Amino acid sequence: MASTEDRRKELGAFLRKRRERALRADYDLPPVGRSRTTGLRREEIAYLAGVSVTWYTWLEQGREINPSRQVLDAVALTLRLSAPEHDYVLSLAGFVPLPREDAPLPARMPAHLQRLVDAQLPAPAFAVTPGWSIGGWNRAYELLYPGIGRIAPPERNLLALIFTDPDVRRMLPDWEMTSRRFLAEYRAEAGGLLGHPAHTALITRLRRLSAEFAEAWDQHEVGRFASRERTFLHPDAGELVFEHHRLIPSDAPELHIVVYLPQAGTGTLSELERLLRG
Repeated sequence: MASTEDRRKELGAFLRKRRERALRADYDLPPVGRSRTTGLRREEIAYLAGVSVTWYTWLEQGREINPSRQVLDAVALTLRLSAPEHDYVLSLAGFVPLPREDAPLPARMPAHLQRLVDAQLPAPAFAVTPGWSIGGWNRAYELLYPGIGRIAPPERNLLALIFTDPDVRRMLPDWEMTSRRFLAEYRAEAGGLLGHPAHTALITRLRRLSAEFAEAWDQHEVGRFASRERTFLHPDAGELVFEHHRLIPSDAPELHIVVYLPQAGTGTLSELERLLRG
């Protein structure tokens, strides 16, 4: 496990390398000398980030200082770091990267992720964004919940379906417990989305449409996701029992893959296969 000193040195080396690679023209700065067009001076980065030159120098040198999150954000913005690079800087300084605002869903699910979701058959599988919008699914999931394809993309949100769709509610024999648990997980994951328009609109809408949601939301319960057993009462297949899992693709962390594995010894697998043949 890396020590605090190791992380400080890595943070300094990383920032120095990014500073040296920066294009001066991107900052409306002239070349250094006659031909050097890359690399900013420490004092230039410090000035643009609003920090002292001495402090920024110590940061790059891996000195024992405790930069605030706001200062690191300013440095990351000044260096024009990508989202993964920004998160890396925060993690090296001991900060947990905040969830990013729920991005608009693409017109189509990324092809490689759709193949991954389809490969889970006969298990139902789907993909959700950090704000729990459903971005794609496989045929087994559509058979489990036939209404998913009829919902307009802006309204296709897992939390909203749990609290407002009567078909979903009828399929969940433990709806009260499940809905509260989902809400606690959503709240834990969406803390960084507070104040973002999509999150605010979702909560406002659900408070208006569901008194049960409003009451549960005001309880401020928070819980971490854990794989668990899930039971559905399907109108055509009867009781279906699954093991609920969630995966995060390393190359697309904004889309989480949710998989319902048929529970052995329950008849769920044979019923799913029958529905898929249908």
